[in-house]
Amino acid sequence: MQSPRNANVERLLQPLIGAHRTAALLATLNHPAVLNEWEDGVVTRAELAQALNMALFEDLLERSPNGRAYTQDVLAAGGGVYFDHGALRTVRWPHSGALPPGEAAFARILRPLGFRINGRYPLDRLGMTGRAWAHDDAPDEIAQFFVSELHPERFSADFQQAVTNVIGTSRDPLTPTAVTHLWELERDGVLPIDAAHGLLPVIVGAFARQHDVPNEADYAVLLTESAEMAWIATEGNAFNHATDRVADVFALSDEEKAKGRPMKPEVERSRSGRVFQTAYRADIVRREFRLQDGSIVTRDVPGSFYEFITRKRTFDQDTRRWETDLRFDAGNAQGIFKMTASQAA
Repeated sequence: MQSPRNANVERLLQPLIGAHRTAALLATLNHPAVLNEWEDGVVTRAELAQALNMALFEDLLERSPNGRAYTQDVLAAGGGVYFDHGALRTVRWPHSGALPPGEAAFARILRPLGFRINGRYPLDRLGMTGRAWAHDDAPDEIAQFFVSELHPERFSADFQQAVTNVIGTSRDPLTPTAVTHLWELERDGVLPIDAAHGLLPVIVGAFARQHDVPNEADYAVLLTESAEMAWIATEGNAFNHATDRVADVFALSDEEKAKGRPMKPEVERSRSGRVFQTAYRADIVRREFRLQDGSIVTRDVPGSFYEFITRKRTFDQDTRRWETDLRFDAGNAQGIFKMTASQAA
């Protein structure tokens, strides 16, 4: 069937976030052309990928008042959001409880959904490696995932022990049923809608903190050497940021600064001269910490943030089409990551 709004995506989201929020998301985010056709009762990998992205975008807005205010401004002006990518942080460390180390915990979700690695970016100043995952069926229209791995072996022995203390309690969010459905989706490219209904909340739940409340002393050790690992200690694998692709990020930056929004001072420019990024500073959130005596205290820490990107296009002579530069830039990424580091305290 054909529809301007994919009924399968709508049906997947409604039990998860409600009819009102689903309708608002569908009116806010870009609609990939690959979803113009759909089949009743059968969900494609692209439909499930889009539903996941939309749910995670909604979750990011719930945790980022600045991102929410920006989105409301855009909608009030009659516009929308072109969801370019979401970013998450992982830790490549063997002592991660029941959770597979690092990116492996998410590769087992992203691959069956139709994503593939679209670039590797060394983030050496941060002791991390980033990889972009683009969707095979609609790389330009279904939001990419930027998955970074932190490498504790590049830090001190005390730091490594604190990492083990924090993430060693991690649980695996994927149930045996979810693992089976992901395998079937990877094999067939589709799932019955009842199976997809069961799978979506499980994979959405994977983008969260899987470990226990961190010990305040461990957090202090982590913060001394890596603001990024300290952020993971409180936020886990939640979206670090979501990104709107805009026509002119320089003009947007000036407009948002004029509104008094907490914008990054300078726009990041890729070495290629084709990708430009800026962001709000991270929203501050209250998180719990465990003290040595077992009691719980709360502290203000950096949460997630909202980003903006402009990607240049070139005309491809072979395909006779305009192609968007979907690459990232290690320098840009390390600059953007400072949006959480600068407020860590």
